[in-house]
Amino acid sequence: MRPPRSFAIACIVLLLAACGGSNNAPSPTPGDNPNQMIISSSGALTPKEITISAGSRVLFINNHSRPHQIASDPHPEHNQCPEMDQVGILAPGQRRESGNFVTAKTCGLHDHEEFQNTALMGRIVIR
Repeated sequence: MRPPRSFAIACIVLLLAACGGSNNAPSPTPGDNPNQMIISSSGALTPKEITISAGSRVLFINNHSRPHQIASDPHPEHNQCPEMDQVGILAPGQRRESGNFVTAKTCGLHDHEEFQNTALMGRIVIR
């Protein structure tokens, strides 16, 4: 004997609800993880500078309503720190990690599309 169709549908709905989770988690803040940089809802990069250990990656999070393209200095060559090439364009709400920063140095970064906007400039210090 087969279970009623409404029972099967209810099971599927419960399973999807359990797996889907909620996207209502609070947005990360700069203090949550020292290896992350966030473009805030106001369109500013926070923190402006972080220091990381060699071999680490940096997580970039876009909490702004517009896309941003994270790029290494200098503009337009973007060749100071090629590890940032993996970040690329971040759509609103998107997050992506850089490559591993393996050489001790300081990397300047900016938004390629707004390369003169000081609110979107920052530095990563690798030690």
